[in-house]
Amino acid sequence: MTRHPQAAVLQDEETQRVTDQTPEPTEAEVSEQKAVRLDKRAQLLASGTEPYPVGVPVTDAIPDVRARFGELEADARTGVRVSVAGRVVHSRITGKLCFAALQAGDGSRIQAMLSLAELGEESLEGWKAVIDLGDLVQVAGEVISSRRGELSILVDEWRMAAKALRPLPNLHAELSEETRVRSRYLDLLVRDRARQTVRARAATVSSLRRTFDEHGFLELETPMLQVQHGGASARPFVTRSNAFDTELFLRIAPELYLKRAVVGGLDRIFEINRNFRNEGADSTHSPEFAMLEAYEAYSDYDGIADLTQELVQNAALAVAGSHVVTWADGTEYDLGGEWARIGMYESLSDAVGDEITPETPVSRLEKLADDAGIELDHPLRGKWVEELWEHHVKPGLTAPTFVRDFPVDTSPLVRDHRFRAGVVEKWDLYVRGFELATGYSELVDPVIQRERFVAQAVLAAGGDPEAMRVDEDFLQALEHGMPPTGGMGMGIDRLLMALTGLGIRETILFPLVK
Repeated sequence: MTRHPQAAVLQDEETQRVTDQTPEPTEAEVSEQKAVRLDKRAQLLASGTEPYPVGVPVTDAIPDVRARFGELEADARTGVRVSVAGRVVHSRITGKLCFAALQAGDGSRIQAMLSLAELGEESLEGWKAVIDLGDLVQVAGEVISSRRGELSILVDEWRMAAKALRPLPNLHAELSEETRVRSRYLDLLVRDRARQTVRARAATVSSLRRTFDEHGFLELETPMLQVQHGGASARPFVTRSNAFDTELFLRIAPELYLKRAVVGGLDRIFEINRNFRNEGADSTHSPEFAMLEAYEAYSDYDGIADLTQELVQNAALAVAGSHVVTWADGTEYDLGGEWARIGMYESLSDAVGDEITPETPVSRLEKLADDAGIELDHPLRGKWVEELWEHHVKPGLTAPTFVRDFPVDTSPLVRDHRFRAGVVEKWDLYVRGFELATGYSELVDPVIQRERFVAQAVLAAGGDPEAMRVDEDFLQALEHGMPPTGGMGMGIDRLLMALTGLGIRETILFPLVK
């Protein structure tokens, strides 16, 4: 490495990190800036320069240049010429020198140093005339280190890659949550956490697929438009097919189609999909969300719980490098070790100081609910048990916990417990205080399944919008024989919440907002 002879003149400026402390521009100010930028676009066109070229000659990526030359000593040059592209996020213009910080998509930056000596008067004046913060540009030149050690490119040529007609938000002020979710592209441009969350989600999904692959699972795709909504108790979105002249539903779950695949001999399968439920939105619910479902023939709810723990712990390793993850607020959360498994009825009994069983009269459950201030009007005994459990037990769950053995009347797709009447072999996994996943020993008896569907249809006829209908095609598939099977479903968005400590709207790249 040799000393850079112009370093004393260039004085680093370190992109002269200009800190504009003014508030976000008003709409009127944005309109004024847009008019100025449109005029610069016209200038480019008039000079024969395309403000939105089909391509620019990029040979290197900014993060790769930083990785290769990041330890370059101050006031040195490499003799290596690169061509990179990035967004102008800081700028300083002087008489014979211009400095710009170019930002790559991952948030990494490099300084571009533009001098009269390297570029010539026409090219330097062109930069001064048309470049604004937010513009995407390509620059080429030698990789150097400035006097103060800032990794830089001594630019000998540049091109416009895309002219920004609107200004960037203030890089030194926090975006409001509303702006972050409505204009995620701005969030990604200015906030490291937003970029990190996208990468964490990608790492999580990749980890899930690797773990399934190691266990011999096949990834499937099932219909998102369904003639019959089922697989969960939820209110569906309804649409219509003009081609088939029929009512259709956006799926609330892929369960019934995946089980058809198990009937067909696909013993280990999973799907990562989009589900839609026409219900409320809050910090843990979104009308559109990503779901993982998996089924393993000749397993049960114990085996699928073991697999689920492995899936989550491997995802933590992929994102955080440890089973102990650090949330956005700095809190550490331990996903390691063997997770507790507790019974719903047993834990509720301990909490209320009275034994609650599947045979406990509804009148007794109503009295307990009234004492706790729980307002509920529901015909199913199991619904009262679940509401009481959520009130008394759920708030105390902090460590990852499998809650097992649910009431039979609230779980129409689950096998009866092998030892206990009135209970099904189902668990819900609670992490960070919310439900992350659910798992079953699947109901494969077509006679009992028909009875459960009929009971659901009665509820639907009585006005329950979440109740399922009788699915004759699915029942016909079961009548061909489905092996004993363990199944699970887990929200991808909620898994990201568990790993990052963020709310659901932060974990979804483009959440639905009103």
